[in-house]
Amino acid sequence: MALNKSQLKAQLQTSAAEIGLGLTEDGEDGLEGENEAIKAKWFLGGRKLVYRMSLRLVEAEHAVVFREAATETSWGLPPPTLTVEVETVSGWKRSGARKDISPGGGGEIDYARVRDRLEKSTTGAGWQFRLEGGRLP
Repeated sequence: MALNKSQLKAQLQTSAAEIGLGLTEDGEDGLEGENEAIKAKWFLGGRKLVYRMSLRLVEAEHAVVFREAATETSWGLPPPTLTVEVETVSGWKRSGARKDISPGGGGEIDYARVRDRLEKSTTGAGWQFRLEGGRLP
């Protein structure tokens, strides 16, 4: 038996919290989350990479529509950074990881970690999971 919308929302929030991403309500049918994954700063400028995601529950179709994006911004003269990135792109699905090392900070991100976790929770609850690409969360 499939979970109802409110039960699925609660399950998705729990699943995301287990991997360090807090989800907040976005209207009646949605959830959204944001994580500053990589940050490097020094006195001349900085750089950061922010992972954003949103999902919308479509109860009539028993489907979860998922969107995600990783946006990088920099200002001034960013610190010298060593970036190691391995990724695979198939359609709108981006998988892989990135790690930045810098004297002013750094960090790492696994692009598919959140999506895979929420997809597993969604399908386990008897709902469909749909990745929607081309639009920001």
